[in-house]
Amino acid sequence: MFHKEGFKIIAFSFLMSATLVISFEILINSENIKNLVQILTLIQLLLILWFFRNPKRNIVKNSELILSPADGKIVVVDEVNESEFFKDKRIQVSIFLSPLDIHVNRYPVSGEIVYSKHHTGDYLVAWHPKSSLKNERTTVVINNKKFGEVLYRQIAGAVARRIVNYATTNTLIEQGEDSGFIKFGSRVDLFLPLESEIKVKVGDRVSGGMSVIV
Repeated sequence: MFHKEGFKIIAFSFLMSATLVISFEILINSENIKNLVQILTLIQLLLILWFFRNPKRNIVKNSELILSPADGKIVVVDEVNESEFFKDKRIQVSIFLSPLDIHVNRYPVSGEIVYSKHHTGDYLVAWHPKSSLKNERTTVVINNKKFGEVLYRQIAGAVARRIVNYATTNTLIEQGEDSGFIKFGSRVDLFLPLESEIKVKVGDRVSGGMSVIV
């Protein structure tokens, strides 16, 4: 099963791959070159299919928990100043998504979208300390009954060049639903109340909609 954000790219890649293979078959006499092109084309197509995979998950909603918004590796758990929305201290939990991770982003809690904003910016590597403030990004805040306002931020990296954000202000959303997609590797940050009991540590692997953050 593939994510809808990949349908056009998959179709285009398949068409280009088929055109390239057929062209080399007609125009090139060398069997070695033909075989090499076929192998490289197949690898490229498989990588694109792998990147846009969207396996079905049995997500159990739990109003007492904050779930991971993405698949990846925890790279930051720290107290920081959040300067865009809260303008105070929060606990930041950052998840790095490599190009091999599933890139579907999910709502960490249920509630009402009270803030959703896109920012243009740079493309520093996603683990750079300044990437949360300098890179192209979207910031979304969900008002949740138990935890209050929970902020998550999609951040583009050196490879990722497009962030897709489905959040619209004044709409109600459900925990675990698709919240967007970051194409070709990047990072998602969560900003949580200081009293939050964080269940993950740096180096842990998490799964979107499955792993418990708080």
